Amino acid sequence: MKTLEELRTQVDKADRELLAAFERRLSAVKEIGELKKREGKPVIDPGREQEKLAQLEKEAGFESAPYVRRLYKEIMDISKDLESKPMFGVLGKHLPHTYSPEIHSMICTDYAYTVLEREEDELASLWEEGRRGVYGGFNVTIPYKRSAYGLCDELTDNARDTGAVNTVVFREDGKSIGANTDVFGFKYMLQNNRIDPSGKKVLILGTGGAAAAVKTALMQMNAGDIVFVSRTGDIDYTNVYDVCADAQIIVNCTPAGMYPGINDCPVDISRFKNLQAVADIIYNPSVTRLLYDAQGLGIKTAGGLDMLVAQAFMSAALFCGASDEKEAEQSIDPDEVGRVALKLSKKMKNVTVIGMPGSGKTWLGKVLSDHLNRELVDLDHVYTATYGKTPAQTVTEEGEEIFREREIKIAEEQLSRSGLVISCGGGIVVRKENFFPLRCNSTVFYNERPLEVLSMNNRPISVAKGAKTLFEERRESYESLADHVISVGAKDTREEYLEEAVKKFDEAFGS
Repeated sequence: MKTLEELRTQVDKADRELLAAFERRLSAVKEIGELKKREGKPVIDPGREQEKLAQLEKEAGFESAPYVRRLYKEIMDISKDLESKPMFGVLGKHLPHTYSPEIHSMICTDYAYTVLEREEDELASLWEEGRRGVYGGFNVTIPYKRSAYGLCDELTDNARDTGAVNTVVFREDGKSIGANTDVFGFKYMLQNNRIDPSGKKVLILGTGGAAAAVKTALMQMNAGDIVFVSRTGDIDYTNVYDVCADAQIIVNCTPAGMYPGINDCPVDISRFKNLQAVADIIYNPSVTRLLYDAQGLGIKTAGGLDMLVAQAFMSAALFCGASDEKEAEQSIDPDEVGRVALKLSKKMKNVTVIGMPGSGKTWLGKVLSDHLNRELVDLDHVYTATYGKTPAQTVTEEGEEIFREREIKIAEEQLSRSGLVISCGGGIVVRKENFFPLRCNSTVFYNERPLEVLSMNNRPISVAKGAKTLFEERRESYESLADHVISVGAKDTREEYLEEAVKKFDEAFGS
């Protein structure tokens, strides 16, 4: 006979499978609603609904058959509600990893939100669909912000000032209004991180549409001198250190440092002696190399996730009827912006486990993977799959230095990804080259265990040096790199250790 815990585990697994299937179903329903609007077809089809219910009752198993009609009547009501909602979306050329639908689902449930991947020659027909009421509007991303500017019937002040549109709303009369919510987003980003540009000299790296929005925001915040740096302008990345050595704030509006090129950095901030703050509009990774270097020098920083979420709040306000950007801004609760940004940050960042060899990181990683419903990446397993031998075999046959050099490459590649549970090798902290990858896109948990419970099995470095020596060499790095410490003493069984560790994880992570 199965135990209560075994049965509950079985139910939990089934629930996760149901949720995943429900997510897929709603995604398809949303696309159906969009297609019906484009083709002018009615949302509700009573005949199709009755046929579907009869089919489901016929196919259901004996346990579910008595409940199928009741369950699917509710599901169909939800589907009809979703199909009937006004449709908005994010417009771009190629948007495989956009977070916009998820952000808007957290902000407002009054409209449906989709992804609109279009070529340049398809924009005019998309605008026509908006005028016909297929879409209520959309956010606009690279490379169409300037094209949207020219296609809109009317423009807000911020759109005119920046020469770029990132939010379009269609009125009932079919006219399109172009706005630029990036201006508000950037202002929120600075204010939320207590960066005041008033009277300060600001360097803007890059000259694209985002840079124009940043300049407008800085002017509204009474910044002093605002200087652009570009590869082809009068001030470039070679003479900027001489011409603008007195810069007080730097804002990166280039893609340098964006995933997957996480080690790219547009400038050497150590050469700006008056620097007080650095902002980067990139949000993946959450901490770019530029911001990491600034933090190391004790300089204030601001990352792009705040801007991304704040501009979405203003877009949502415009979608829901705000007449202009001023009215939209007045309707936004900064605390709500922070709540959504924190929730999204937790989801985007990896949960990364570090700690001594033999402390149970692999076991803990597996349990957290199930607990959070996230993919598990064990760096030692990735190493083995990549090089055809385990870390222990490499250390024994080729030496520790060879292993460490290879480990650096594995760490950079895997730790820069998003939304994973990652279990690291015990010596990940030995090389400083791994520090930035550990910090760039992870919430780091140090799995602290008593030395006497550590396993020495198949760990040649631990055997050679001894656990105490290794711990003394690495302790400071474990503690300084960790956002949270999971400290679990000696336990009688692995299950007791894991139960306590997950409990402490939940307390720290707020799950």
